[in-house]
Amino acid sequence: MSSRLAPEPGFTPIAALVLAVSLTLSGCSGGATPTTYDLSAPRDFGRVGGARAALVINEPTTVQTLDSDRMIVRDSAGALSFLGGTQWADRVPKLVQIRLLQTFENGSRIASVSLPGERIVPDFQLNTDIRSFNIDAATNSAVVEITAKLVGDRTGHIQRAKLFSARVPVGAVDGAAAAHALDQALSKVLIDIVRWAA
Repeated sequence: MSSRLAPEPGFTPIAALVLAVSLTLSGCSGGATPTTYDLSAPRDFGRVGGARAALVINEPTTVQTLDSDRMIVRDSAGALSFLGGTQWADRVPKLVQIRLLQTFENGSRIASVSLPGERIVPDFQLNTDIRSFNIDAATNSAVVEITAKLVGDRTGHIQRAKLFSARVPVGAVDGAAAAHALDQALSKVLIDIVRWAA
């Protein structure tokens, strides 16, 4: 027999996902399993007409440490470590790629936006590189830095390039607080990239 619980005030979709994944994982094995967190695609940031161009969003490049599903903490000496008991729902580059695509779709800023392999002939490719996606323990902040390049698909020439960054305070270096702050920082960067590229 099962029962439904009414959502608590302030219960967000990301919290629901974390709870659902946590409950699923806890029932799969007897050992301790990491809590899984997801990232969101911003909405309601202004639906302004954009470029009438077809855009393909490539998976971001990054260093090996960030090319994983682990949450990263940088200490005051610059050393990187994994935040125990946590993981992302997918590799960070893949999550960022999908949420960037969805942010373009949510903003209706491009005539056609797609991922590689979808048989769409693009006008431009959007190449990104994740420079930072971590908690900075020295400043108690979530740091996201992504470079973006708009490249002409036919010419291969870089049309524009820019570094986007955001910092969001984090109250505690634990999974829930870190995931929330990184999600907020990424949302700011994604909105800036969409407005810049359109």
